[in-house]
Amino acid sequence: MTNFSKIGFIMATLGSSIGLGHIWRFPTMAGQNGGAAFILLFLIISVAIGVSMLIAEMLIGNRTRTNAQDAFYILDESKHKKWHLVGLTIIGGPLILTFYCIVLGWVVYYLAIMSLHLPDNMTDSKLLFAHLKQNFTAQIISFAVVIILTAYFVAKGVKNGIEKLNFVLMPLLFIIFIGLLIYAMTLEHFSDSFHFMFAPDFSKITAKTLIDSMGQVFFSLSLGIGIVVTYAAFTDEKQNLFNAALWVLIPGIIISIIAGLTIFTFVFEYGTKADVGEGEGLVFITLPVMFGKMGTLGSVICMFFMVGLAFAGISSTISLLEPSVKWLEDKTGKNRAFLSWVMSGIIFIVGSVLILSLDENHDELSFGGKSLFVWADWISANILMTLGGIITALFVGFAIKTKHLREWTKSYLSPLEFTFWLFAIRILAPLMVGAIFIYQIYTLIYPLKTETAQIEINTQKQESRQDYIVNFKLV
Repeated sequence: MTNFSKIGFIMATLGSSIGLGHIWRFPTMAGQNGGAAFILLFLIISVAIGVSMLIAEMLIGNRTRTNAQDAFYILDESKHKKWHLVGLTIIGGPLILTFYCIVLGWVVYYLAIMSLHLPDNMTDSKLLFAHLKQNFTAQIISFAVVIILTAYFVAKGVKNGIEKLNFVLMPLLFIIFIGLLIYAMTLEHFSDSFHFMFAPDFSKITAKTLIDSMGQVFFSLSLGIGIVVTYAAFTDEKQNLFNAALWVLIPGIIISIIAGLTIFTFVFEYGTKADVGEGEGLVFITLPVMFGKMGTLGSVICMFFMVGLAFAGISSTISLLEPSVKWLEDKTGKNRAFLSWVMSGIIFIVGSVLILSLDENHDELSFGGKSLFVWADWISANILMTLGGIITALFVGFAIKTKHLREWTKSYLSPLEFTFWLFAIRILAPLMVGAIFIYQIYTLIYPLKTETAQIEINTQKQESRQDYIVNFKLV
């Protein structure tokens, strides 16, 4: 089996975590949760729990050097050996790809088409985004481009495909966003952006802020669906997993901060403070208007911004496909390239149906007031990823003997660090992910009741919201 180099493993894992979630979801969550208050909680939870969960998943793959499902089976010391069933959460990767590649296709479309014809007001921007979601041809072409690129690099393998690509994309991604940040620093309202992100108002810390910050840590690190486990299977057995986890976490935090400072500066400079909470429309509705107000320079900046998003997204789509391809490769013995293209073909077919579900003329592809696109997002993010995260933490914390865990980690965790890590895996991580799971179930049920009760008086508002806002959570 061809392994990653030590730096290659870090680059690949970093590429899986630095997706649209860091550059899109992080500013969105910060904007909706008071800025600095959210960011402070995000940083604390990242250090206290995020690193511990990364080490746990890396350890599973590193010790077994096989696919995610078999890795759980090999390490399972229980009598009935049922823990391997959690490895089946690798299905979350292909499921996420069915809608994630659609959104990344929107980025490709905006890069190729919209960057040259930016809207100059919010009404036009909303109409253009709504039109894109009704344009099946434009979406299917952009979707196909993303799927083909993903399959191509996964088919080439971890060394010649995934590692080489991330060696190129990750540095370029940082160069682009550092350049955007430098430009943002020259604008008058950069100080407002800096204050919004680093001067916490503790009165804005609520239960929702806490849940959203925990969720951002969890989703931004690609936990719970076998990505980290699978990548770690291709590492050297003597890899320092603590250092690797830090090298994945810290650059991810840095790119999130850079993206936030840049985006909020543009919003404060050319919009209003209310625009920071625009949710998922921030990138595809609000920012294009902000860029449009800059004239020709805005088109150039928009192109660089969308290129950065595309780089971040494609590195994540590759990591989402790899676990299922590795599993099929081990189970069937078939050629990796063949399996990559077959899986991508299936994802393309399912994704095409999800694109149709966004069209208001296809009500048969919606239920419970949500399109199949939104349901695919919700199930993967709030069921598969959260359950996978909880069970993985419990598996490492309780199903593997403590003496084995200590033996495997003694080269990079001191006794005190090991004690805290074990506490985080056994107690803190399950509580965190469990809270996210319960909260998401609650917010699914309660709003549905509210919408049913108020449907007559809020019909126009609800239709507008469904038209322009996609309830999208990124890996």
